[in-house]
Amino acid sequence: QVQLVESGGGLVQPGGSLRLSCAASGSIFSISTMGWYRQAPGKERELVAVITRGGMTNYADSVKGRFTISRDNAENTVYLQMNSLKPEDTAVYSCNARITTKNYVTTDYWGKGTLVTVSS
Repeated sequence: QVQLVESGGGLVQPGGSLRLSCAASGSIFSISTMGWYRQAPGKERELVAVITRGGMTNYADSVKGRFTISRDNAENTVYLQMNSLKPEDTAVYSCNARITTKNYVTTDYWGKGTLVTVSS
């Protein structure tokens, strides 16, 4: 059994910052790519940022220069530092991780999501 649990969402004013965390737990052998996705009301889910185990990153154009993804491999945790937040960043943010379990099965896992609201 594997779980991804996000934390750190909330209400923030435009121009503010938030830091999201996502911790993976359970029968984990290894984790390759980890990432953050978001879904705004009435829109499809979109990629925000991804990071490989080795630290290579990729960002959506809309967040480049404002968001930073990082991870702690020892703690099986991925972070998303969000700065200069805009109202259009309002969405449910979910983490994703490609995990190989201790019985050597590789699956993409998802967290339940955390709501980020950017509003004055």
